[in-house]
Amino acid sequence: MLLGVILVLSLLIGLVICGCAGAFGGFGWLWVLPVSFLGSVLALLAAAFLFILWLCSRVDQNVPQEEDDPFYRKVVDLYVESIMPLVRIHVKTKGLEKTPKDGRFLLVCNHTSNADPIILIRYFRKSQLAFISKRENRDMFVVGKMMHKLQCQLINRENDREALKTVLKCIQILKEDKASVAVFPEGYIHNDLLFHEFRNGVFKIAQKAEVPIVVCTLKNTAQVIPNLLHFRRSDVELSLLEVIPAAELKGVTTVQIGDRIHKLMADDLGPDRIAK
Repeated sequence: MLLGVILVLSLLIGLVICGCAGAFGGFGWLWVLPVSFLGSVLALLAAAFLFILWLCSRVDQNVPQEEDDPFYRKVVDLYVESIMPLVRIHVKTKGLEKTPKDGRFLLVCNHTSNADPIILIRYFRKSQLAFISKRENRDMFVVGKMMHKLQCQLINRENDREALKTVLKCIQILKEDKASVAVFPEGYIHNDLLFHEFRNGVFKIAQKAEVPIVVCTLKNTAQVIPNLLHFRRSDVELSLLEVIPAAELKGVTTVQIGDRIHKLMADDLGPDRIAK
């Protein structure tokens, strides 16, 4: 929507400039219109960038974010929707109709690119995803502050006590119906870009909050950045494989849950994508 508005406004500005310059009286509009259109697009994109910087300047990450901020959530949705066509990400989806319509859930997915959260935010927009993210992302330009306003939870993977606090906070968010929680159970992006074993403790979130687990896979997101650098389109696949009801999480260990989900995802990704 945002990108569409920018393009329409740029065209209108170009037409106005042509009219004011009298370019429609001859063939002058052939160069005045495209030049003024492109100039307007660049100016409006710059304004959009400055706006997001201004919003970030108003965020104090030292103040706990106890509620999902609807305004910042809407801004993120608009910008993500515009960024994807700009960076030429084309997503083919499968199974999204199985997304729970009522109540919160824990979403789990494989992880091979920094583009993964962007795609999940775009296609699970109505679910208000709050991601569990490594604490280093707190200092990421723009991203860190916007994550804070969306109730994303930072986790210290090197400190079990701090990690437990993050898990407990995510349980609270789900129980209080503030957002759905998304996590990459592999923990981080591996250098080999293959599918690795899980840190099964994250599944305790769904058990304690008594919510279902939505199991997803993403394919080919590792190529997004290389393709962008070469001005190529990235064809990505997002699949919702299964929704595991909360009732099926009772009376089993997190290892058993992890094994079940890992097999589902591994079967979908294929043997060539699995770390040995």
